[in-house]
Amino acid sequence: MRVIDLGRMGYEAAWDVQREVAELVLSGAEDALLVVEHDPVLTLGAAFQESNLLLPADEYRSRGIDVVRTDRGGDVTYHGPGQLVVYPVFDLNRHGRDLHRWMRGLEEAVILAVGEFGLAGWRFPPHTGVWVGDPGTGARKVAAIGVKVRRWVNLHGVALNCDADLSPFGLIVPCGIQGFGVTSIAQETGRTVTVEDAKAPIERAFRATFPG
Repeated sequence: MRVIDLGRMGYEAAWDVQREVAELVLSGAEDALLVVEHDPVLTLGAAFQESNLLLPADEYRSRGIDVVRTDRGGDVTYHGPGQLVVYPVFDLNRHGRDLHRWMRGLEEAVILAVGEFGLAGWRFPPHTGVWVGDPGTGARKVAAIGVKVRRWVNLHGVALNCDADLSPFGLIVPCGIQGFGVTSIAQETGRTVTVEDAKAPIERAFRATFPG
């Protein structure tokens, strides 16, 4: 697995890079883990429901938040500074060719990574992603996951809140899930945890979860 650090990049530009890398992986190149920090953007997935945008699209743009339709699974989510976005452009023929197993593996990698910061992440079926806090009323999502698999090569991936401003999540129904909060590593630990701080733990977690 090679790691490609895109730094800070707009969502659509990074999507173009993903597709270029996917063609290389389809041709036999090694798996690639793209890491990036996006400019503020709402992405609307394949299961997007208009009611989960609490403002008109133009109002988000006037606040400096772009709105982009995408082909990943899931509903609406927010990406922005302080959030580590991880795109594993992996050939799933090398990792079991099983979409359920792949999704659980992505969750496991995040659970391992946030564990390095002293957080106990867990799964919250049927809601894909990684959560912290009390499994009852206090569940808070620290990482969202949405993917698109084409010819058994993965696109899109994981958005892990490090020290992101969480207020834009209040302008949407994140991932279409009502009644639960969104959090960050920094908010949970009470200390600054930057995107740069999270890159090495994420890389270690992916190498441990998807060896080979």
